[in-house]
Amino acid sequence: MPISSFEIRVCTSCGLRYPLTEGHAFGARCPHCLGETRVALTRRIRTEKISANQGKDEEHRQIAVLLDNIRSAWNVGSILRSADGFGFDHAYFCGITPTPEKEAVTKTSLGAEEFIAWSYHKDAVELIKKLKVEGWKIYALEEGKQAVDIGLASTTRKEKAALALGNEVTGVDPSLLKLADEIIYIPMRGGKRSFNVSVAFAVAAYALNFRNKNRRKKSISKAVTKPRTTSRR
Repeated sequence: MPISSFEIRVCTSCGLRYPLTEGHAFGARCPHCLGETRVALTRRIRTEKISANQGKDEEHRQIAVLLDNIRSAWNVGSILRSADGFGFDHAYFCGITPTPEKEAVTKTSLGAEEFIAWSYHKDAVELIKKLKVEGWKIYALEEGKQAVDIGLASTTRKEKAALALGNEVTGVDPSLLKLADEIIYIPMRGGKRSFNVSVAFAVAAYALNFRNKNRRKKSISKAVTKPRTTSRR
């Protein structure tokens, strides 16, 4: 049965503030010191409205994600959930990538597999060859000398685009990179030079999707606000 409400509780002994949902194992005792707690507030949890077509406009293009040899089922489930949220149409699972048939995937996908089509393929390189014949443009998310800042990617809203991600340790298959129409990377400023693969996908999916949508809005705005020219006699 879905959870309908929660409480914010505060421990009267150590001061820990935490949320408590119905039936949670913590109970009314503080999870930190097991002291007594008081209710600070109570709220209802908003139920998620599910719509298969939500967010897809008339100009929605075909866009897919290709996961090649992703090891972690949790990463796969998280990517699948984000893919549905960003309006992706298909998810290609390749090599050792676990599919939604695995319970560990559905624990993090939270039902997204019901709203996005998916298929399994043993060889991602052979799959990409077929996709390119069908007119798909392949974007590989990877670092390298040939990689382009994702903000400068040449994607358009009219094309069929597939975003390819590789193994968490070894990255995208070199043979796959050779077939990619464009290799893109996410600029980073911190000491670490990589994101978790599920986080990297979400950043790239947003950038590729909404960058073009915003570009189109700007072009429309410019067309509407363009001043009229009048001739003087």
